[in-house]
Amino acid sequence: MSKKKVAIQGVKGCFHDSAAHLFFGENDLEIVPCDSFQELFRKVQSDSSMAGIVAIENTIAGSLLANYELMRKSGLRIVGEHKLRIKQSICAMPGQSLDELEEVLSHPIALMQCGEFIDKHKNLRAIEFDDTANAAKTIAEKHIMKAGAICGTYAAHLYGLEVLQEGIETNKHNFTRFLILDHDDKLMNGKEKNKSTVSFTVPHSPGALSKILTIISFYDINLTKIQSMPIIGKEWEYLFYVDLTYDDYDRYLQALEAFRPLTSSLQVLGDYAEGEQTI
Repeated sequence: MSKKKVAIQGVKGCFHDSAAHLFFGENDLEIVPCDSFQELFRKVQSDSSMAGIVAIENTIAGSLLANYELMRKSGLRIVGEHKLRIKQSICAMPGQSLDELEEVLSHPIALMQCGEFIDKHKNLRAIEFDDTANAAKTIAEKHIMKAGAICGTYAAHLYGLEVLQEGIETNKHNFTRFLILDHDDKLMNGKEKNKSTVSFTVPHSPGALSKILTIISFYDINLTKIQSMPIIGKEWEYLFYVDLTYDDYDRYLQALEAFRPLTSSLQVLGDYAEGEQTI
């Protein structure tokens, strides 16, 4: 039986990779690294046997707005989600101490997340890199001494680096929510659907959005997230992305049909099972 192919943004060992393994399991998984989210969507769209995993929001950095649009335009389906606690560590070539390091490489957001740690260690000069795991990979492959990488322990072990200190992120309540995308709902494997993501526009008129929210409330649907994005070329008009959770799938479908006439361009991006949270 062939392995399930899953496209990620970044190199092996990154947090996308970790989330993919936690969602799909360790066995029978072929990770397909991509340099950008645009490349990820192109690869998944062109290969019906491939799924993708995409970060959509972080509890500190907020939403990845560009990924909402890539997802909506792709025609792919959201078939699941996973919420991953982001734990940062500093690692380096074996045999070095933290005091011996002169610089630390990582993604700008990871450097920001570990700002207090870096400030405490005056010997460390922060160097921005394209990816946390790629920083570890580069140090390992080039045998760079006196340089550390901020990344997950998974990446450090994967590339043979020594973890000098774990849990160096300033905020310990740092989670990223990942969405799993596929061409159809087969990956649901009979799981009960209790969450949906939809997008729509509303007329530029008083109370247009509040009417939809009233219907959602009437049908006992919980709105867990609403994200607006401006529509280019239409001043002060917005496209809304909404996450809904519910106990009764049929009631959700009824609510959808009830507010459909009040919207334009209503699109269901996926009905799926609410994801687990890995601490």
